[in-house]
Amino acid sequence: MVDILAIGVHPDDVELSCSGTLLKHIGLGYSVGLVDLTRGELGTRGTAKIRLEEAEDAARIMGAQFRDNLEMRDGLFEISEENLLKVVRSIRTYQPKILFANAIEDRHPDHGRAAQLVHQASFLAGLRRIETSQNGKSQIPWRPKNVYHYIQDRNIVPDFVTDITGYIEKKMEVIAAFKSQFYDPNSKEPSSPISGKDFMEFIVSKSRAFGREAGFEYGEGFTSYKKIGIQNLFNLT
Repeated sequence: MVDILAIGVHPDDVELSCSGTLLKHIGLGYSVGLVDLTRGELGTRGTAKIRLEEAEDAARIMGAQFRDNLEMRDGLFEISEENLLKVVRSIRTYQPKILFANAIEDRHPDHGRAAQLVHQASFLAGLRRIETSQNGKSQIPWRPKNVYHYIQDRNIVPDFVTDITGYIEKKMEVIAAFKSQFYDPNSKEPSSPISGKDFMEFIVSKSRAFGREAGFEYGEGFTSYKKIGIQNLFNLT
């Protein structure tokens, strides 16, 4: 069981988009687990094998409890019964209170499709008539209290912003674990939207932009299909 389960369709989605929030909550004593839907085998740079090794390094640096890969097909996965049940099993296995998922829409079509897949699976995981098993044992229904979608490439207006001030350097260290994907002046591989020399500066600047609107030095933005309720107005910053 973990407090937060962060799911990304590609290895590095979670790190690029919400690792500051995860690092902060790990620092506060909460437990975090990671699940990748695919191996990122269609990535412009590196290989699936290298990407998986980098993903394990990133999880270790972050301090995540575990990292799983559901081995769906990168770029070609569908919102099918088979894939929904894969995510349902993960949710029921780890019983998170909070679930993070990809952006609801984005430049990469996998992101929005993965968001819908996880959103649907989070509901189905709470239905007792959907039967799943893990390691030969029947699983009990489990539905996270909240599902939040991190913001990725596109500038979606967030429903809330988390304060990651004090964690930006560690966030960049976690991201840097995926070194095959980023700028390397000696690389002979094709360029990609994230392999430019200025991409890391962009990540920091985006965190500054999210933070500025909320009164923080650095922040990360999230959206939610569910309306966010509050108990006490004085807990809001």
